Amino acid sequence: MAERRDDGGEDGNGTGAGIATKTRAKTKQPTPYRVLMLNDDYTPMEFVVLCLQRFFRMDMEAATRVMLHVHQKGVGVCGTFSYEVAETKVSQVMDFAKQNQHPLQCTLEKA
Repeated sequence: MAERRDDGGEDGNGTGAGIATKTRAKTKQPTPYRVLMLNDDYTPMEFVVLCLQRFFRMDMEAATRVMLHVHQKGVGVCGTFSYEVAETKVSQVMDFAKQNQHPLQCTLEKA
């Protein structure tokens, strides 16, 4: 029968291997933000679809569905992202709309 030793080993020379445990702090998930597109009476529907495809990587069907939702309800969700990504996408859409002389508005909110 092996004798239990306080040095962690049973071989008698004190070189027994112990298990080192390290506690990791859990990383907190970033707060999600929704990017919203707002309806206006001037921006062409095709331009809204183009923005959704270009900046939110939607296919034609999904972009058209979101565009129609924005058109009918006044606002629509383009996607949910971390704050930095959402802020960047809002800026990209707003800059692109301005370059193309459209009053399209985009904003973000906490999800």
